[in-house]
Amino acid sequence: MNKGNVRFSMIAVVLMAFTAMNSIAQTNELDLLQTDLKQLVSDFNGDAGIYVKHLPTGRMIEINADTIFPTASMIKVPIMARIFEMMESEELHYDSTHVYENRLFYPGADVVASFKEGETLSLHKMLFLSVSFSDNTASLWLQELGGTGTMVNDLMGRLGLKHTRVNSRTEGRQEAFRQYGWGQTTPREMGTLLEMIYSGDVVNEKQSEEMYRLLSKSLWDKEALSQVPKHINVASKQGAVNASKSEVFLVNAPGNDYVVCVITKNQVDRRWEDDNEGYVLIRSVSKLLWDHFGK
Repeated sequence: MNKGNVRFSMIAVVLMAFTAMNSIAQTNELDLLQTDLKQLVSDFNGDAGIYVKHLPTGRMIEINADTIFPTASMIKVPIMARIFEMMESEELHYDSTHVYENRLFYPGADVVASFKEGETLSLHKMLFLSVSFSDNTASLWLQELGGTGTMVNDLMGRLGLKHTRVNSRTEGRQEAFRQYGWGQTTPREMGTLLEMIYSGDVVNEKQSEEMYRLLSKSLWDKEALSQVPKHINVASKQGAVNASKSEVFLVNAPGNDYVVCVITKNQVDRRWEDDNEGYVLIRSVSKLLWDHFGK
């Protein structure tokens, strides 16, 4: 063996050793991070699930990640996906206008709930209100336009998400509605759905990109988003009912994208205050993960 080959072999061995050591270090760091997240869950007064995936490496943290939880308003992401599927097939059009009817009214402090019979709204604005503002009346209107929850659930099935389902106003889902409310999912499935949108795998790359842009314009930025610097893009959807708080978010950290879903249920703390235990958990998880992946 000549000197050149010996030198090359030595360099290869050093690189292999460095790679192995780096992989071990990353694994150890992830183990420590998982321990910290498990401690947050163990201290929580209720049930909580967390799913984390570091997209460049595919490494995951899973804590009750396959447990079924209520979606609350996170169900608006599957509803949105169904509408974009219909736009791709030209059953619906982004710039089409739709006439509001009083039967669509859903009580609450929503924009569309203040509409009068006969007012019109473009599909584009309806989607923005549903996803970014989390307008319930707009979202139920979209659910109807999408062929009801049955067709949304059909799409989720085709995407391989077997637990993510619309329950409200959906034939055959009455028992699930009583247990979970408007919708149900698991932390893994909701995180996976957001990752699929980011990767261009829901409907197609073009429609996925538009969905991702909508998800990157959330009005509700006091929990997970508050722990990420303002110059970092985050796509997210939040959900909240009395005994459940949830958020799914994908952080575009420089070279270190990661997706997270945190969901709670059976909370003891049912107050609608900033220091609600569910909100505190979401903020704490987000801070831990940004400090690990973002810096």
